[in-house]
Amino acid sequence: MTISISPTVTERDSAPTASPGPRWQAVCRYDRLLPERGVAALLGDVQVALFRTHDGTVHAIGNIDPFSGAAVLSRGIVGDRAGVATVASPVYKQAFDLVTGRCLDDPDVAVPTYPVRVADGLLEVGLP
Repeated sequence: MTISISPTVTERDSAPTASPGPRWQAVCRYDRLLPERGVAALLGDVQVALFRTHDGTVHAIGNIDPFSGAAVLSRGIVGDRAGVATVASPVYKQAFDLVTGRCLDDPDVAVPTYPVRVADGLLEVGLP
């Protein structure tokens, strides 16, 4: 699940769970992300595409396009489909929901999503 946040929102308090939380990894300064543009980050062996939408919300999804197998989703077109924040793959143009990772053109396909937060101005991605 992707947690969409603005730079003024802090991580929410949550009840303790039996499973360990994500391992947070700093990627870049929040203000380095341009609105409506994506960037790719290699975090260990995981390729992540990061997007900052026009309203300042940040999303992190897998960077691999499941239809072409190419690491290109970070270069996709950020947009909106019926109120859903999306990125369209630059290869075959399928749109992916930035919150759920679900493909809006083929609901049986999805990309992974990752929690994000801003801590001291740094954008961090939570890995399992």
